[in-house]
Amino acid sequence: MTSYVVHDTAVLTQRSLRHILRSPDTIITTVATPIAMLLPFVYVFGSAIQIGTGSYVNYLLPGILLITVASGIAYTAFRLFTDVSSGIFERFQSMPITRSAVLWSHVLTSVVANLTSLALVVIVAVAMGFRSAAGLLAWLAVLGIMALFTLALTWLAVIPGLTATTVDGVSGFSYPLIFLPFISSAFVPTSGMPGPVRWFAEHQPVTSIVDTIRNLYAVQPVGNGGWIALGWCVGLLLVAYALAMRTYRRKIA
Repeated sequence: MTSYVVHDTAVLTQRSLRHILRSPDTIITTVATPIAMLLPFVYVFGSAIQIGTGSYVNYLLPGILLITVASGIAYTAFRLFTDVSSGIFERFQSMPITRSAVLWSHVLTSVVANLTSLALVVIVAVAMGFRSAAGLLAWLAVLGIMALFTLALTWLAVIPGLTATTVDGVSGFSYPLIFLPFISSAFVPTSGMPGPVRWFAEHQPVTSIVDTIRNLYAVQPVGNGGWIALGWCVGLLLVAYALAMRTYRRKIA
């Protein structure tokens, strides 16, 4: 049974990846938003933002990485919505393939596409002056956190992909996710924020994830923040997966 699941998922994932390869503008559009934020914040606003020691591009990059993922998962929801609205989704359900493979193919495609986008954003950041003395283990830790974060948001994107009735509806859900880093430590330290805003910024998931990645890049102790970031990623993943599968079972019932 397991071999059938792996085989069916692999075949459908190859199908989704081929669609991306035939339309590389998807990746380009995904990285356009974070790079468009990276450039003015570093070259225009960076000199006016007090972050202590270090370059602003080093401070900013972790938050931009999270925005890259939030921007990318909108296309995951759109690709799933296209399958559902075009009737291909129902056709897959009538074929002798593992039902879960349909969702997992979109999820794995999202991970591959978003990791590619993240790599492109890092390359641009390096060209802008980003530098890190972090070793291989630290980079692998960042990769693991970003992979978990991508999985969590991807399963969240599955829900509007299955339930939305219009293109605007399926893409609009990602906007709050893109703007959430603005109320966090992604762009400026939380210490200068007003009381209620500071409390929210310090207790939402983006701040702990951003701070953990930033410390890993800076070769600084991660402390309890690393466990908090990991807890947020795993917790969001479990909740999003449960809600997505519940929505999926209702859809095919």
